[in-house]
Amino acid sequence: MKFRITPLNFATAFFLLLAGYVFIYGAKITGSKYEHWSGTITLIFLLFAFVVSFLDLMLRNFFPKTKSLWIVEISFITLATIIFLLVK
Repeated sequence: MKFRITPLNFATAFFLLLAGYVFIYGAKITGSKYEHWSGTITLIFLLFAFVVSFLDLMLRNFFPKTKSLWIVEISFITLATIIFLLVK
């Protein structure tokens, strides 16, 4: 199996890094009233990392060419970011 670097690989790594950071330093870095929820926030980021990793595996099966895979994954990340900002 050929290892391919994709945008969702970077997103998975980011969520894992963020989960580790919140687990070690706590949620007090946010400055909000959820300082004592560090474990819950860590689990949420780990869940995000798992879902993004699973989505990456699914998209690799549908798009065998690396170029089309990158386009689809960047489009997904852009769409998810736009929806997040609209809801926020």
